[in-house]
Amino acid sequence: MGRGMKAEIDARLPRGIPLATPSRSRLVVIGNGMAGMRTVEELLKLAPDLYDITVFGAEPYGNYNRIMLSPVLAGEKSVDDIILNSRSWYEENGIRLHAGDPVVAIDRTRRIVRSRNGVEAGYDRLLIATGSKPFLIPVPGHTLPGVIAFRDIQDVETMLDAARSHRHAVVIGGGLLGLEAANGLMRQGMSVTVVHVTDSLMDRQLDRSASALLQQALERKGLRFLLKANTAEIVGPDRVTAVRFDDGTEVPADLVVMTAGVRPNIDLAKQAGLHCERAIVVDDTLQTYDPRIYAVGECVQHRTATFGLVAPIWDQARVCGAHLAGAGHRRYVQRATATKLKVTGVELYSAGDFIGGPDSEDLVLRDPRRGVYKRLVIEDNRVIGAVLYGDVKEGAWYFDLIQSRTDISSLRSHLLFGKTLCETQAA
Repeated sequence: MGRGMKAEIDARLPRGIPLATPSRSRLVVIGNGMAGMRTVEELLKLAPDLYDITVFGAEPYGNYNRIMLSPVLAGEKSVDDIILNSRSWYEENGIRLHAGDPVVAIDRTRRIVRSRNGVEAGYDRLLIATGSKPFLIPVPGHTLPGVIAFRDIQDVETMLDAARSHRHAVVIGGGLLGLEAANGLMRQGMSVTVVHVTDSLMDRQLDRSASALLQQALERKGLRFLLKANTAEIVGPDRVTAVRFDDGTEVPADLVVMTAGVRPNIDLAKQAGLHCERAIVVDDTLQTYDPRIYAVGECVQHRTATFGLVAPIWDQARVCGAHLAGAGHRRYVQRATATKLKVTGVELYSAGDFIGGPDSEDLVLRDPRRGVYKRLVIEDNRVIGAVLYGDVKEGAWYFDLIQSRTDISSLRSHLLFGKTLCETQAA
């Protein structure tokens, strides 16, 4: 190739993107979110020059921290503040990024993926990190304008736009995401009602006592709640105007945000013939039934479990990155997880089996004046679960006790007062 021809080709390439080299294997990543890019970061630490890497993402951005969408909605942060990997990061690491162009087909025989815009990329290894998609309750009216999920930057922009010109919002789902959406919309000036199908908020993370304290605190801030409420219909001729429940009652709504859960996004994998159950089935190395294809994050199923919290997904990224790098000694092992949450300024922590059973007993501390509630679930002289509200600083210590199955017989009378007092008494 003449010098002039090579200069012309180089000029057409994005800066920082090398020409594909025959000596490098080709890695294609489907999904430009937190799980996929964390795996790429782990791979680059171990083998920065092993692959030519191509990434396809559905959204027209670099990788961003989806967990921080709530502060963007509340006006505490901007979109720029939550970007994890800027465009320049991809260029600096020689990664081709096709943002806003999702993959629509995987040809496993030819080892090629094809994007919505018709871009084809061949692979030697493929990483699927398609995450999950929000579940919109299929009641009449759920496709009306003004009915959205809370999943990405576009959803946040839609909510902010609605808050500028509308008054009434209804959030369906009283879990963490729903409460964060409700708080953000209230901060933007909307009148917000949270609708939840059970009789207690955040019932997957909190016991009833902590849930009641949380509800009282949020009501004082101005949120309204309808519990044990089943949505029957979303009403409106051209745009949502109200939400109707199965008892016939209605609440006005110019905006409805559904946060009623997510489903693993596995349509692409199923079309490609990969083995899927609830999600894409992977082994301890995060490899699918096709040895050239790996998967990580909310789209995977490992030993019957699926995942939504960051901690296990970071573990998956570390293991998968090592195997892609050829350092294949690591295995993914599911570990007990703790949930530390900050819902609209209220600190919460839960870990382990906080419900308990017929052979368990509770140690409970209530301090209404300080707004503190602690409950430890004990079985066979071991802590098996914990719920903390208002004062969570001992959460990590209680979690260690749960994981290590420590005999707490000698600590029992001081256990609720924390690690320092227990150690002082034991000395």
